[in-house]
Amino acid sequence: MTGFTRWLLRRPANETKARVFCFPYSGVGASMFNRWPRWLDGDVEVCPIQFPARENRIREPHFGTYQALSEDIAEALAPHLDRPYTFFGHCAGALPAYETALRLAESGHPEPARLVVSAQAPPHHCPHDRFLDLDDAQLGAELGAIAVARGGEAHPLLIELTLSVLHQDLEANRVYTRPRTPLPGPVSVVNWSADPEVDLALLDDWRGYSDDVQFHELPGEHYTFLTAPPELLTLLRKG
Repeated sequence: MTGFTRWLLRRPANETKARVFCFPYSGVGASMFNRWPRWLDGDVEVCPIQFPARENRIREPHFGTYQALSEDIAEALAPHLDRPYTFFGHCAGALPAYETALRLAESGHPEPARLVVSAQAPPHHCPHDRFLDLDDAQLGAELGAIAVARGGEAHPLLIELTLSVLHQDLEANRVYTRPRTPLPGPVSVVNWSADPEVDLALLDDWRGYSDDVQFHELPGEHYTFLTAPPELLTLLRKG
């Protein structure tokens, strides 16, 4: 595979039948998918996307806006869209996933077989994120909870370092909005059964973003997706 890019956590395999490109949410990087398998059923490859200003790209400048980010991601992924693929984004990660799908459709590139958005209000309701109203102490507590959910520890130094990029990510979220703009391909909207953070009425407003919008309630809480639950992987395998 030629054209490997720093935007992907690892080099995509040539033998894959299909790909699932995974978008991280605010404050973290591609390693948030470290508990996910690399392969689904042996022939669908999980491809985590790495945003700048974090982890192995920590010295790079922040992307600024979701629109600018989507332009760069679309260009970077173009060589790897030579087979069916799905986009997945949870919470704020769903927004650049949507923007990138829209950008690819507008530029004539192969479009996703499906956009899967999890626990996120649609773009025309943005900015909409409870993190936007939290102070540093509260954000630090959230980052600690995320670290534990990923199987790690809430280390104070790591949280302090992460707060810097989180503030920049939240600023991108704060300035993001877009009128309802449909995609040409299907959209799947995921709600987690024990997630108190998401307004189901807002999730329902993804209707109109495609001629084929499907809704799925999966068992679990807001961060359950980090453990790669089988119900979610089954949905992603469908493409």
